[in-house]
Amino acid sequence: MIPILQRAAAASGTTNRILDMQDVLERFAFDNICKVAFNVDPGCLGGDATAGTEFMQAFEEAATLSSGRFFYAVPFLYRIKRYFNLGSERRLMKLITTVHEFADNIIRKKLEEKSANTDEDLLSRFIGSTEDHSPEFLRDIVISIILAGRDTTSSTLTSFFWVVSSRPDITNNILQELKSIRAHNAKHIGGPYSFDELRDMHYLHAAISEALRLYPPVAIDSKLSLNDDVLPDGTTLKKGWFLTYSSYAMGRMESIWGKDCREFKPERGERGVQAGDAVPVPSFPCGAKDMPGEGDGVHPDEVHRRGCGREVRARRAEQRGVSGAHVVFDY
Repeated sequence: MIPILQRAAAASGTTNRILDMQDVLERFAFDNICKVAFNVDPGCLGGDATAGTEFMQAFEEAATLSSGRFFYAVPFLYRIKRYFNLGSERRLMKLITTVHEFADNIIRKKLEEKSANTDEDLLSRFIGSTEDHSPEFLRDIVISIILAGRDTTSSTLTSFFWVVSSRPDITNNILQELKSIRAHNAKHIGGPYSFDELRDMHYLHAAISEALRLYPPVAIDSKLSLNDDVLPDGTTLKKGWFLTYSSYAMGRMESIWGKDCREFKPERGERGVQAGDAVPVPSFPCGAKDMPGEGDGVHPDEVHRRGCGREVRARRAEQRGVSGAHVVFDY
């Protein structure tokens, strides 16, 4: 990731080079979750792996087509198209085959290496802790991990860069925090950070939390009631009903966050407002540590951000005379 940003920063000094950060971060997040969870590097960020790139594209398109089933005017229309192998359902079946083949190759390799017990990645540990090694079960695990780890991280980082690109004060505060931690531990600014040092990056963590509040990875979500239930406010839910809520809207409610609810203020997180005992919004279901995009995912966010901060700064493209919603980088 850092070499890509370095090249973009160097090029932006002489030309108005555009770097699609959303695409770059999606590739970064995909490579990252595959490496951490499966000890497999698909090489999507460098663009040098056909199989990995094909899988990532198939995975994204399949997710889009699957969610599109909810928008049919006639709910069972997709079942008819699937039965006759027509249109989007025909395309979806081809994409699912590509996704399954990639996942099955990972699973096959892990099962072959099980006796050696050399890897300590998430999938290897999961295989070692369960007796259910059926391909279908493990395939669902692989797909669920990728779905949870890819989109949340890339979405959070994209929103984060978009905000700080127009806020030099926040960028400076983050850099000062990094320098302070480095000075305290007598290390140079360009070296790797330990997890203990990451935990001390309170302002950076608060800034990421604020990005999650204003731009949650899952802006709208729905839940299905399996039984009759009553919400804390007295609302009745019957079995089979759907409950839909908008964490995007709830993250901007004045009644929860105050009159400055639409402002990006990392200091809000430093005061502990976001991790309050009242659990005010579903973006923080069990406090700040359990936000989608945080928890295990917050470390790649912070590792990536502090790595970028050591050498390059992000600015919105229009500040360099380039039209459109883009970000450029300067040394």
